[in-house]
Amino acid sequence: MATDVQYTTAKDLKVSEAKLEITQIKSTIGTKPKHRETVRSLGLKRIGHTVVRDADVVTVGMLNTVKHLVKVEEAK
Repeated sequence: MATDVQYTTAKDLKVSEAKLEITQIKSTIGTKPKHRETVRSLGLKRIGHTVVRDADVVTVGMLNTVKHLVKVEEAK
């Protein structure tokens, strides 16, 4: 059972051994170019697209940058 975790501040998301299920929930239209590039670097292509990534330092940093555009859940 995946736990639905909505992160609102950078302090909430920590580096761990867990797998994260990342879903794009908002469009990148009108966002800063750096945010658009970060979403693409995570492997997300459109709203509703989901990828599974490790909760390593790089991924956590990217998620903290675009936390308003994505939903993060702990993968099974």
